[in-house]
Amino acid sequence: MKNYDLVIVGGGPAGLAAAISAKDNGIDSILIIERDKELGGILNQCIHNGFGLHTFKEELTGPEYAARFIDQVLERKIEYKLQTMVMDISDTKKITALNHEDGMFEIKAKAVILAMGCRERSRGALNIPGYRPAGIYSAGTAQRLVNIEGYMPGKEVVILGSGDIGLIMARRMTLEGAKVKVVAELMPYSGGLKRNIVQCLNDFNIPLKLSHTVVDIEGKERIKAVTIAKVGPDRKPIPGTEERYECDTLLLSCGLLPENELSRSAGVQLSPVTSGPIVNDSLETNIDGIFACGNVLHVHDLVDYVSQEAAVAGKNAARYIKSGKNPDVKAVEIIPEGGIRYTVPKYVRPSELDDKLTVRFRVGAVYKNCCIATYFNDTLISRRKRPVMAPGEMEQAVLDKTELDKITDLQKITIRIEEA
Repeated sequence: MKNYDLVIVGGGPAGLAAAISAKDNGIDSILIIERDKELGGILNQCIHNGFGLHTFKEELTGPEYAARFIDQVLERKIEYKLQTMVMDISDTKKITALNHEDGMFEIKAKAVILAMGCRERSRGALNIPGYRPAGIYSAGTAQRLVNIEGYMPGKEVVILGSGDIGLIMARRMTLEGAKVKVVAELMPYSGGLKRNIVQCLNDFNIPLKLSHTVVDIEGKERIKAVTIAKVGPDRKPIPGTEERYECDTLLLSCGLLPENELSRSAGVQLSPVTSGPIVNDSLETNIDGIFACGNVLHVHDLVDYVSQEAAVAGKNAARYIKSGKNPDVKAVEIIPEGGIRYTVPKYVRPSELDDKLTVRFRVGAVYKNCCIATYFNDTLISRRKRPVMAPGEMEQAVLDKTELDKITDLQKITIRIEEA
């Protein structure tokens, strides 16, 4: 059994940034395990631009953004294994993995960083009446077919769901000569970034129908048409509002889910809201020495935030490896209220904090002319005005250690949405 100080599961943007950060913080014995045939993760198929504006102050494509981190990993001579599948992680940080060269093998690690990313939710396809003919794809599968494999899924397209991948594929399919007839979204708001709605739908005159869903699929061998209908506040179709669209392709963009089967088998406690691990300010899970970052923790809207978060996880894992188990210090829960669905992290240890801590969260609906208010116990600490907040865009609040230290008996931190 080989021993490493740090094993990182996943070689996408989160895993790469975590490895670089850990190396720069004094850890030399690092192994990245990636199941694909190359590093970079999902970024390799995201050939559109819009990446790196925060990290590099310039606009890059997905492969360009990934390449910058891959270059840093290679410069630092960080070890990695490709086409290697992690089968199990134990609560003692023993990793069982499998590949063609080594067969089944085990690795013992002093610390583990979970960076497995997320997968597409297929749920939107399951509740639709009709047949299951050829021509139904998840948006991410279609993106891979077009951008990497060089195949065109179809020529007349309907998209269900307005997540960022669905919006981007509406533009991509149009640029490749397909006709995207409509994007239907079950919710009364889009699940994607505002800029993607403008650049991918509005600029190409592709209609976005909010509060609509697919109610029927026609065709036995290949999809021939879909019927969409308006839904009421209970999200059930309203009779008489049906519209039929002839098409040969239906793309599903029904959201993303953190990939946490390994986390669950290791005994990591998962959030019922995000489906990702519950972590403290170090991004450490309830299992000592197992950290999580990136889309495996909660689904991000910008890869720049993934890299920032992963750098924090790498730094804290390095600190853990050097100093061992953190002492049992007091942890204070962050309570989300007033429309905030969750916070990452969920727990804060004031005595262990650096100068500032960024708390990230998403809201549950569209809010206009409001404030993000932070309370220590029942004392208002800060209010930050926000003209508009939407579920598709991640929000943040910054906690200041000097402010935390002023509260002698801190029992809770509350972050809530209030009227401006």
